[in-house]
Amino acid sequence: MTDRSIAQEEKRRLILDAAVRVFARKGYHTCRVGDIAEEAGVAYGLVYHYFSSKEEVLETIFRETWSELLQAMKDVEESEEPAPEQLRQVAAILLRAWRRDPELVRVLVREVARSPELQRQVGEIGQAFTAIERMVRRGQKRGELRRDIDARLASWIFYGAIEEILTGWVLGQLPDGDAEVARAEATVVELISAGLVTAGASA
Repeated sequence: MTDRSIAQEEKRRLILDAAVRVFARKGYHTCRVGDIAEEAGVAYGLVYHYFSSKEEVLETIFRETWSELLQAMKDVEESEEPAPEQLRQVAAILLRAWRRDPELVRVLVREVARSPELQRQVGEIGQAFTAIERMVRRGQKRGELRRDIDARLASWIFYGAIEEILTGWVLGQLPDGDAEVARAEATVVELISAGLVTAGASA
């Protein structure tokens, strides 16, 4: 990359990071593009140089974050770990994101997960469910997970449990310290594994 392209990417990232903070603090619907520019310390027009609208800013935040999560899940899926361990790792990836960047998770849960319009526009959301479903099916084929459980439903229940925990943290309804995050990870995996793992396999 040239020095100019590096500088442009740094400006673009500066705006996106500022938008996350503004969306998390004020809410997507109540803030303005000017708030993002002020938070980033850039001219109002520079935001429009990189993004056509506030909606595109939010969509970009989602797409780039989700792309990183999907890649992490892909790495787990391609490992040779048993299915229960793969599910544990996926839970860790999603739940520990709260400790790494709570403002970003707050935006994803509050603004994206509750936005049917954005979900219709972004096809990547379903890829997470599909990846988890493949892990479950592979575990069933290997005899690590029960074959009498619907893999698709299991993937939705697994992801849904994690999303509800994240929502509880965002809304302040669940304690979210380091110990609680670790406990949530262990609990959701234990509950799901207890129902999925075969009698002869270890959860």
